Amino acid sequence: MSRSTSHRKAMRRNLAASLIEHGAIRTTPAKAKELRPFIEKLITTACEGTLHARRRVIALLGDRAIASKENPGELTGQSVITRLFDEVAPQYADRPGGYTRIIRLPERRIGDAGRQVLMQLVGETSDHDEKKSRKKKKKK
Repeated sequence: MSRSTSHRKAMRRNLAASLIEHGAIRTTPAKAKELRPFIEKLITTACEGTLHARRRVIALLGDRAIASKENPGELTGQSVITRLFDEVAPQYADRPGGYTRIIRLPERRIGDAGRQVLMQLVGETSDHDEKKSRKKKKKK
């Protein structure tokens, strides 16, 4: 990916934190493919729910506060790690893997016309999925 190791790790951590925070992110195919094994391992570790698992995830991901959607300048009382352990991991407790999906988008990025994908946690809905399901219903 033409980046130094430290930059690649920081980018992977930031993408993972954004995916946990928002449920879906728009990125390039190369970054999504790089992120997938990292986030899958984080969620699998978080499914254990132990203190040791929490410390391992914090060591790999770091921890940051989640900004409020209503007031962008304010922070909510929740952090990315808290959300991962309290909301995301229990969703996938019975699932043996495959927590993410990558959907190719037809639009290209403005500026360099790079390809884009939508990476989302399985179970999260998006506008793209809803449009697809509506089109299928119309065809039938």
